[in-house]
Parts: sequence; structure tokens; C-alpha cells
Amino acid sequence: MFELFEHSKMRLGDPSLDQLRIFLSVVEEGSFGGAARRMGRAVSAISYGIAQLEAQLAIRLFDREGSRKPVLTEAGEGVLTEARAVADRVDALLAKTHSLHAGLESNLGLVLDVMFPGDVTARVLRRFREQFPTVALRLRIEGLGAVAACLIDEDAQLAIGGPIIGQDPELERQAIGSVDLIPVAAPGHPLSLPGIAPGESRKHLQLVLSDRSTRTQGREFSVLSPHSWRLGDLGAKHVLLKEGLGWGNMPLEMVASDLKDGRLVALDLPEKPGDNYTLYALWRRDTQLGPATSWLIDAFREELRD
Repeated sequence: MFELFEHSKMRLGDPSLDQLRIFLSVVEEGSFGGAARRMGRAVSAISYGIAQLEAQLAIRLFDREGSRKPVLTEAGEGVLTEARAVADRVDALLAKTHSLHAGLESNLGLVLDVMFPGDVTARVLRRFREQFPTVALRLRIEGLGAVAACLIDEDAQLAIGGPIIGQDPELERQAIGSVDLIPVAAPGHPLSLPGIAPGESRKHLQLVLSDRSTRTQGREFSVLSPHSWRLGDLGAKHVLLKEGLGWGNMPLEMVASDLKDGRLVALDLPEKPGDNYTLYALWRRDTQLGPATSWLIDAFREELRD
């Protein structure tokens, strides 16, 4: 049973943050003296703080009898987790406030081109979380003009996009690297045979990534065949290619294991529809980059270079 004070004689009060910190210091240091040294206070102040907290909560937190070392009571064990949670949340609040005063973004919207390598994204965002734990990150994956649309509509502050949208007059851009696009198809596809004649690719279904936005409406990118399926999802395009339903360009990193295991083959077409897809960091010209945003640009560039 918890050791409770007589409720008829006192009411529960509101403990202060300072009292909770004193309580946690005694637990972590193992003594009132250790807590006093850690907090730079007299032992009497620590003892008084614990007595006040016990009075506020109407429970006995430590068993002080028979030992010079305070031992948590069952009631003290019961409230320890909550006390730590409260202190941690306040610490997080103070950290975010300090960051705001220092000019650090409180939140950041990031949109990545669907062609961007997933392993690079994972490595950079893992480091970002460690470097900027107080910055709330919102991540979106889009293709073609939809990347720019997120910036223009102010749904994001930073984008990594391809050359298709790099010339948008509303955006600033900075080249950070590139990925290779190659034409592929399933083994046995007619275009996988050697000695393909010029124009042969136009006779076969081409799977094409389409723009979910209207920013590149009417424009075609590496589309050779009049027979095409327009797909808004690169993952769906990948699956259909492996099923032999057509041919199309894909990021080399995304299909490397398929090429190695024979699920897809690289096509040697006379038109050479593959491309070196330049990636740009993009942001609105009327915005100023904060520390976390600038860090992301540098981190993505370093990862792509390596």
C-alpha cells in the first residue's frame, strides 16, 4: 500500500517544477547531499523542497529511517516516471525556445523528387534528427512539377528537384548532384534484343512518369513512343516494368539489384533516352534559409558526392 497522508487534513496542491527537479536529483544522486552539490544548494534547501513536494502530493516519497541514504517508497516509485516525463517535456520546451531565439526553424517542410535515392534520404534525415531534435520535419515525395508546386504553394520550405523545374522564375536553385536514368525492360522484351533499329522503340508501350501538378502541362520528357501509359507513382512504374508490361527510364540506383538478378535488363536503344538527371536544392526567392534548411542542403550535397 502507498503511504498516504491523511486526506481529511490536507488538499492536494500543484507541485512546482523546481520541486520535481529536486526530487529527481535526489533519486539520481542517491542522497540529499549529492542533490545539493549537483544543484548548488544547501542540504537544508533540498530537504525543504522534498518536504514541500510531499505536502503538495500528500504522499511520502522517501523512507529516511534506518539509513542515511533515502530510499524511494512505493508511492515515490509510482510518481517517478511522471515526474521525469514532466521535466523532460519542460526541457524540450526550453530547448525549442532557445532555438527560436537563435533563429532556428521550429518546423521545416521538405519535398523530395521521386528520383532522389532513398538510401541517401534515410542517412541524411537520421543525421538531421540527431542534429536538430527540436525541428519538426514534414516530408513529402513528389515528381516533376509537383515538387515546385509544393514550394510555390508554401507547403514546403525546401525541395530537392530535377532539371524540369530548375528554371522556375519564382525559385532559387543550387545544383547538389545527379542520378543516372537508364531505359529498362523485363527480360524477353522485344527491345532487349541486340541490334535494335532506330525508331523501333516507338512501336512498343512506354511507361512514363506523369506530373501530378499542372506546372509542366503539355511538355514531354524523354517520351519516344506514341503508345504510353502515364503513371503518377514511380513504384508502380517499377512493378509494371518487372511484369513486362512496357519499357521506360528508371533511376539506376533503384533498379541496380533488378539488373544484377536478371529481373530487368538495360536497353541499348539508338535514341539513348537515358539521361543524367541533375538534382537541385530549391527554395522560394522571397524566403531566407534558416540554419536547419542550410544544413540539409549541405548534407544532401555531401551524400550525393560520396
